[in-house]
Amino acid sequence: MAAFRYLPAPVRRAAVHAGAPSYTVGAVAVLRRADGCLLLVDQRHSDGWALPGGLLRRGEPAAAAVVREVREEVGVDLDPATLPVPHAVVTAAVRRVDVVFELEAGTDVEPRQEDDVEVKRLGWFPLDRLPALSRPTDDILRAIRVLPSR
Repeated sequence: MAAFRYLPAPVRRAAVHAGAPSYTVGAVAVLRRADGCLLLVDQRHSDGWALPGGLLRRGEPAAAAVVREVREEVGVDLDPATLPVPHAVVTAAVRRVDVVFELEAGTDVEPRQEDDVEVKRLGWFPLDRLPALSRPTDDILRAIRVLPSR
């Protein structure tokens, strides 16, 4: 391994990337009303209902990504300056990291379907009557203890 430092930089980087696991990173919002209902979206590209959010763009901070995705999917404008410290949910089996922002939705928050291409529908759901959730959403809600662990 002493010879590693003598390799050209592009070769060293390629070797590190080949040997290091890569993960997808997303940012999602758990928007909860005072009555405990969660805002969920039914997306065309996944089975089951999901939290508003999506993948980070290269170099994009998680806070900027969740603001962008929530605006795009449900028409709610979040203030990046008031976002709480997020949770990090790592699902190693599928190499996924989710940055999860838990937010209390005020009574003035009225989501509307903004994206007909990605989102089929959206709705508020009480915890005891959730629709069928996507696997990542179920994982996230259990990891942050909104739902009981299995």
